[in-house]
Amino acid sequence: MLCRLAPALRRGLATSAQNSAKVAVLGASGGIGQPLSLLLKNSPLVHNLNLYDIAHTPGVAADLSHIETRANVRGFLGPEQLPDCLKGCEVAVIPAGVPRKPGMTRDDLFNTNASIVANLTAACAKHCPEAIICIISNPVNSTIPITSEIFKKHGVYNPNKIFGVTTLDIVRANTFVAELKGLDPARVNVPVIGGHAGKTIIPLISQCTPKVEFPQNQLETLIGRIQEAGTEVVKAKAGAGSATLSMAYAGARFVFSILDAMNGKEGVIECSFVRSEETECPYFSTPLLLGKNGIEKNMGIAKITPFEEKMVAEAISELKASIKKGEEFVKNMK
Repeated sequence: MLCRLAPALRRGLATSAQNSAKVAVLGASGGIGQPLSLLLKNSPLVHNLNLYDIAHTPGVAADLSHIETRANVRGFLGPEQLPDCLKGCEVAVIPAGVPRKPGMTRDDLFNTNASIVANLTAACAKHCPEAIICIISNPVNSTIPITSEIFKKHGVYNPNKIFGVTTLDIVRANTFVAELKGLDPARVNVPVIGGHAGKTIIPLISQCTPKVEFPQNQLETLIGRIQEAGTEVVKAKAGAGSATLSMAYAGARFVFSILDAMNGKEGVIECSFVRSEETECPYFSTPLLLGKNGIEKNMGIAKITPFEEKMVAEAISELKASIKKGEEFVKNMK
């Protein structure tokens, strides 16, 4: 079975790590949180797995603790137990929040999820200020600016340690390209830059390895599908949820890459929505070289086609608006 998994996830499951980490999952009882916690429990890269939510975490933790892997699982319930959950954590992963329902955009989630992310990241800033923070909660284009502003408020901001997890866009791009070209998806790598909603999701098919080419009409259909793949799942689930399982997989892949880099593995590159000077947007997703302390080097956009340049230009105004919305939310917090 392991040989069929993508390389990053395979590493997480099958590598014996020099050092294994203390990881917290905030929102561990939810649709993403439970399968994500399962994947993390199954990894030797994780030594302590702390699970937090406002309901059901003792049961989730008890269930996972029966699995015959080394990670020690503890469940924490409610705000009063959050400080203990976070103390000493090296990585905090935040999938908490409400999922999308049919007809909802990621921005429709803003009012609920903005408050949840602000409260959880404030706790991280107080109780594990040195931890690497991985935000899954949507809308990522706004929740990352929220996280940054919260950390600034607490005087512990380090832009190299705050990541918006956009990995699902890469996972989808790899899968869809592989389907169209009859390739092994585990060997396809499509960088996806920009943001994590609609037209801000910019798959760089020109930089795909192995190299692939599509007629323009097929390319536009492919990119449209990648950009709207979340909606595809929301519709298919018909009100019963959003992309939880694939997001858990993508979140685990990203965390394993972070942990690999923390353990000294060289050449670990993932795309992520972070503080950036690569465009006129203050935050932008590009390939990042990861290191022991988070971002070691922003690899930038590199050479792209005129069609891809146009997509970047069209995404900028929407990205700027979403970023400003997140920053204003923190500014107006009581």
